[in-house]
Amino acid sequence: MVDALCKELEQRAGELSGTELSSIYFGGGTPSLLSQQELGSIMDTIAKYYTWQAIPEITLEANPDDITPASVAGFLALGINRFSVGVQSFSEADLQFMNRAHTATEAMTCIDVIKNCGCDNITADLIYGSPTTSTSTWQSNIAKLLSYDLPHISAYCLTVEEGTALHHFVKTGAAQPVDSDRAIEQFDILIDQLHIATYEHYEISNFAKSGYRAIHNTNYWRGVPYLGIGPGAHSYDGEATRRWNIAHNPKYMAAIEHGDSYHEAETLSPQEQYNEYILTALRTSWGIDTEYLAATFATHWQQVEHKCQEFLAENILEAIGHSFRLTRKGKHLADHISMQLFSS
Repeated sequence: MVDALCKELEQRAGELSGTELSSIYFGGGTPSLLSQQELGSIMDTIAKYYTWQAIPEITLEANPDDITPASVAGFLALGINRFSVGVQSFSEADLQFMNRAHTATEAMTCIDVIKNCGCDNITADLIYGSPTTSTSTWQSNIAKLLSYDLPHISAYCLTVEEGTALHHFVKTGAAQPVDSDRAIEQFDILIDQLHIATYEHYEISNFAKSGYRAIHNTNYWRGVPYLGIGPGAHSYDGEATRRWNIAHNPKYMAAIEHGDSYHEAETLSPQEQYNEYILTALRTSWGIDTEYLAATFATHWQQVEHKCQEFLAENILEAIGHSFRLTRKGKHLADHISMQLFSS
């Protein structure tokens, strides 16, 4: 697999020609299982065919049960300078319900190990809305994570995806469905507690200390071009073209080896580009830029501009300069608001 990844990096270097990389993200799957030598091969290939800024953000997703002092030391030696730890919860009942492989102790140990190795640039995530997560458990999860004084925290509402074991359990009655009222309550608790702890709520699911917004994710929300390498990876040229690799590991590797096609692509229509901008920008603290919309998507924006005035009156949007962004109340209705502002 590593050879195939390196070969794709080589083949596609021209797509970012003249661009300095501001971020590199090793994520999806289990990149923390890579050996130092394997990750080193990928980093060497990137260095050979791409240029990056003096100190780019280089993030590695880490499963708590994979991390050791030796592995972290090896990753740091290769230039990794940010770790994303999939904590999800410090409650064993939550982790078992969500079918996670790690324990609460392993999650805590993972953060300690990374910090003890000299890296404080860590983001960790929590999941709320689980039937096993009581209000007191949720408050305890937040307090525990805050005790580490991490510069970045992500939090997501539990979703039950079709085809997963959890979906089967819910469908058959073996597990309770997600309680929307509980999820809203826990989201509010999260916002309040992280505000007190001086985190900026800069995207619906993301909170950062000053200077620690995730560069990689922020680029995505701002529509910056990105290159995705590997099975199932998505790419965007910053204009209208998206492509995605096949998500089947053996087929991907075989196609790379034999020089066959391993991806599909689409060109977004102006309407699709407009809707995607609304969907991503509205989730952020900077919101949707009305001057940009009027200049770039005038026809589509004119169709729905009046709805923003209605949302202002309902206190679910607020005007900041020439932008509209979600209010606290609006953050609970983000998907609904986006759909109302879509061009149909």
